Amino acid sequence: MDRSDPAVPVVGVAGDLAYATSAPLRAEVDRLLAERPAALVFDFGGLNFCDSTGLSVIVHAWREGQQAGTAIELRAVPRFLETILDMTGVTGLLDRSPVDGRSASGSTASA
Repeated sequence: MDRSDPAVPVVGVAGDLAYATSAPLRAEVDRLLAERPAALVFDFGGLNFCDSTGLSVIVHAWREGQQAGTAIELRAVPRFLETILDMTGVTGLLDRSPVDGRSASGSTASA
């Protein structure tokens, strides 16, 4: 995790984001969002696989971020995850601004 800018923590997600690995990530997301950063960035540069529980962590982050006024941004999104996000409508959620009016800058990006 990159904490060089406390207002915008970056969480690196690598390997498989699946049932066995999603709980620790969700706990970290909750911990970070409790600090109410301006944005929370997920860097998926090393992601190899994502199942529905991994996807649910992203949706959870968006929902909790909306309540905290924190933009959720995705970086280095692999094509397979981009396709999943598009097919499930999550991309549309991420493109929305948080409830306090701060806008997300570049919510999704291709690798």
